Amino acid sequence: QVQLVESGGGSVQAGGSLRLSCAASGRTFSGYATGWFRQAPGKEREFVAAINWSGMTTYYADSVKGRFTISRDNAKNTMYLQMNSLKPEDTAVYYCAARQYAFVASVGDDYDSWGQGTQVTVSS
Repeated sequence: QVQLVESGGGSVQAGGSLRLSCAASGRTFSGYATGWFRQAPGKEREFVAAINWSGMTTYYADSVKGRFTISRDNAKNTMYLQMNSLKPEDTAVYYCAARQYAFVASVGDDYDSWGQGTQVTVSS
């Protein structure tokens, strides 16, 4: 497994932007597909975006499509989530995850490693 640490969360007004980072350590990051999930208070964890091992394939939840961009830099063992046009309903704890397969997945149970999460709060 890899160890994952998120950063970049914070508070922003609606319409603003944030960039989350997920730093990996412990094993070769490039062999893993990775993703972002989020969980709002009182709600189930939900899929946000995923990216395959090479960065060539991405997949987004409909709720963030066109506003969020997932990317990765394997040389830096880091994944990113650029979030633009943020809405109050984007408020949640955001988690990064990694799976020991090259291909994307949108189900949390398909991931082996998880970070501790970073809070994103969007005010109206």
